[in-house]
Amino acid sequence: MMAANETTPRNEWQWLEQDTILHAFQRVLDAAPDRVFLDFSGQLCTYREFDRLSTRLAHELRSLGVLPGDTVMTVLDNSIDAVTAWFAINKIGAISVPINTALRGEFLRHQLNDAGGPIVICEEAYLTRVVDVADRLPCLRLILYRGAVQTLPASRIAIAPLAEHRGMNDAPIEIAARPSDISCIIYTSGTTGPSKGSMQSYNYFCHLAQQRLTANPASAADITFTPLPLFHNNAIATGVTATVLSGGRIAIAPRFSLSNFWPEIHRSGATIVSLVGSIATLIAEAPDNESSQRCYGQVHTVRGVPFTDAVKEAWRRRFGAINVGSNDYGMTEAALITWLPRGGFAASGSSGKRCAAFDVRIVDDDDREVPVGEAGEVIVRPNGPNIMFQGYWRRPEATVGAMRNQWFHTGDIGRFDAAGFFYFVDRKKDYLKRRGENISSYEMEVAIKGHPAIQEVAVHAVPSNLGDDDVKVTAVLKAGAAVAAADLCLWIAERVPYFAVPRYIEFRAELPKNPQDKVLKYQLRQDGVTDATWDLDSSGIRLQKR
Repeated sequence: MMAANETTPRNEWQWLEQDTILHAFQRVLDAAPDRVFLDFSGQLCTYREFDRLSTRLAHELRSLGVLPGDTVMTVLDNSIDAVTAWFAINKIGAISVPINTALRGEFLRHQLNDAGGPIVICEEAYLTRVVDVADRLPCLRLILYRGAVQTLPASRIAIAPLAEHRGMNDAPIEIAARPSDISCIIYTSGTTGPSKGSMQSYNYFCHLAQQRLTANPASAADITFTPLPLFHNNAIATGVTATVLSGGRIAIAPRFSLSNFWPEIHRSGATIVSLVGSIATLIAEAPDNESSQRCYGQVHTVRGVPFTDAVKEAWRRRFGAINVGSNDYGMTEAALITWLPRGGFAASGSSGKRCAAFDVRIVDDDDREVPVGEAGEVIVRPNGPNIMFQGYWRRPEATVGAMRNQWFHTGDIGRFDAAGFFYFVDRKKDYLKRRGENISSYEMEVAIKGHPAIQEVAVHAVPSNLGDDDVKVTAVLKAGAAVAAADLCLWIAERVPYFAVPRYIEFRAELPKNPQDKVLKYQLRQDGVTDATWDLDSSGIRLQKR
């Protein structure tokens, strides 16, 4: 499968080779059935063994009444069962809905009810959470739990162990999936409202995986390691799907552990790691140890965003990695729309250039394209079939709303420079305007995180009696650290434009977040100025314009 190359004109429709992970898996199965596919902390599974496991479970789900087009929800930790369930669901033409394992209460009920499937497969540890909301899930008929339960919770819904429903039927299942069919529904974070289910086709994942392989090539000899959860696009596409397309092996950790990272890299023989920027930073800043030194040069590629130049250099110098970071920009609905193929130069702070598979524009509030260099909302549409999301599950109004004028409106503010490099500026809803000047909360937060006492920070607007916004900083201090609000304000004033200096500063023990660990800025905006808020205007401090 080939991804569109970077030189194709940005608005030229093109046929991009179509694929499904089931067909890609079958190709490896036919060529090398006894090659190891999965490694979970030393528990190995070959392509042949995995095919048998997923086929058996597929037949079992069919016998339980799951039909093509049905959704099946999973609330599973990283395990062979999590991957098996995904493939089994897809093998019978059903739609996999992996749910974030941090969800509980109304957050969990909303997604399970919105997905509307007849079966949930969950960990024993999450069974009570599912049962607690089951009475408000009218479509749910059966809960299968993974693990051992001493006493089952009372429920009107049937509950059974997954161990009794793994199936025994090995009869091959003909692949009926088409590249345009929906493989998975991935839920958005829901920072401003209820989370929405992004419908993603088989080819969507294959195209995203191929983009990663174009930027960071892999062969059948490579072993990829990731600690990222199997309910996110990253592990699904960049991890498992990319591994299948390259015919290699993937080692998946139960979760990220800084102390066990290098021992697992050594044990698994990993040559590629797939991370997110925050994890890569922790590893890059950790002290040297025997395991990291023993693995020097073993990992040649580190996938993930965002990586600062300093983190990239640390991975190259300390660990001998060659290809570090991905320099790209995308979202759940549209995969990667800017990127940097292998070996390309990226301007500092940029996220590469337009990927020719997409037409990407920067527009104002009236959808007029802005001049090069100016910031505006990022809008995108595909230059080929089945490479964007298929809309929001059961939410046609939300789909139409996001596709104004037949362009997907990302809700992000960005800009392109004269050389074609893309720069993310902010989320549109978080962008501030003060005294006629636009302020990026994202850029402000990057600057403030440089203070040695700051653990977390959110920059957001509060209403101003002069119109536009006033800027507020809500911050969490590092354990044992201390800084006065006035001193922090003076520190910030030395590092940001005068018009961006915050009027308000408040320290909290924690920031309000959703279960995906994203800060709920709308709640901070609603909180506004509280009794704990420091106010520059009443502090007696007078700053000079610079």
